[in-house]
Amino acid sequence: MKEDFLHYLWKFKNFNTRALKTTAGEIITIIHVGQYLEQAGPDFFNAQIIIGNQKWAGNVEIHLKSSDWYVHHHEKDSAYENVILHVVWEHNTEIFRSDNSVIPVLELKNYVASETLFNYQSLRSAKSWLFCENQLSDLDEFLLRNWQERLFFERLERKSKPILDLLIQTNSDWEAVLFSLLAKNFGLNTNGEQFLKIVNAIPFSVIRKECSELENIEALLFGNAGLLDFDKEDCYFKDLKFRYNYLLQKHQLTKPIIAPVQFFKHRPDNFPTIRLAQLAALYHNQHNLFSKIIASNSVEAIYKLCEVSTTPYWLNHYQFDKESPKKRKLLSKSFVDLLIINTILPIQFAYAQSQGRENSEDLVQLVQEMAPERNTVIDKFRSFGIKSNNAFETQSLLQLKNEYCDKSKCLSCAIGIELIKNK
Repeated sequence: MKEDFLHYLWKFKNFNTRALKTTAGEIITIIHVGQYLEQAGPDFFNAQIIIGNQKWAGNVEIHLKSSDWYVHHHEKDSAYENVILHVVWEHNTEIFRSDNSVIPVLELKNYVASETLFNYQSLRSAKSWLFCENQLSDLDEFLLRNWQERLFFERLERKSKPILDLLIQTNSDWEAVLFSLLAKNFGLNTNGEQFLKIVNAIPFSVIRKECSELENIEALLFGNAGLLDFDKEDCYFKDLKFRYNYLLQKHQLTKPIIAPVQFFKHRPDNFPTIRLAQLAALYHNQHNLFSKIIASNSVEAIYKLCEVSTTPYWLNHYQFDKESPKKRKLLSKSFVDLLIINTILPIQFAYAQSQGRENSEDLVQLVQEMAPERNTVIDKFRSFGIKSNNAFETQSLLQLKNEYCDKSKCLSCAIGIELIKNK
């Protein structure tokens, strides 16, 4: 047994609350269990409890054994002076406040149903992938749908947090923030951080001034990426290198020192040369892109915004000096879907919050228009009976697996809580 199980029992009062008594025999009536803090200090803040004939307001601390109070050195911490009830599984010693008064103790093991304990032990038995994998197929669909919505917005909130840092760096320039976020996601997992450094080294005011000439945007991006550091016979390469050096002088910029972008293990369509060229094309073709993104309320509208073509050079090149069969380097729908999930939805969410506007329903509707993602996590859930019809559902399952299942947070999960309940 772990302490988080006791936290769960107290938070949801999943024990027999009738005829509760302290270990000293005083009757306990729980008015309010308190606020679960999940941080330093007592476990539950501002609880309200009647012990005997006295009503108390204060904090509740929970341990497996009473003696854990001393193991954790709470007797030396003034934050625990206002504890009005010590809830434990097993009472093995008296606990005193600094004024030598005894802290009342509730020994929970006397009030928890054997079925609850069995359900908990069954849930936390050895797992192959999930603790609850054999029980998922029987899960109530209404509960699952409600939990998926909460999971989706938890994931969206996490993806939105870096936006706040970028807003500070850009003096609240939302267009510049969008540019940085898009660059990071154009770079995918391998080159994302490098792409972010590449664009952050260019003031967005320069992008605004130069975006009318696609080759100038390419030159800035390729130059900062170190892709123009060599000597080549390729005429297009020479032109970009000349433009880059000119633009550095024109805008008084300094070439940043950035780790080399990676080509290894990428399909040609994901080569950094192609992704940077596509990013440049997007900003050449779509001026005021942030305003257009915020106004987009459908997947089709976003697909339309992303229908951009690179310079003709990239029709038959993936790298400088190496010709390839002719092919238009368009952004695929699957790649745009990644941009929607990782950039566009988070920035729409963050911007609406900054304006005090609610857009949750719009975001859910938009992501429900998208096809479900395909990966091993989603496939595994499907094998246990949890099927996904759209990206809203796959995003919620990824949040569930990463933030709850992998961290064994069953008692913070709506599914785990449901499975432990007495039926």
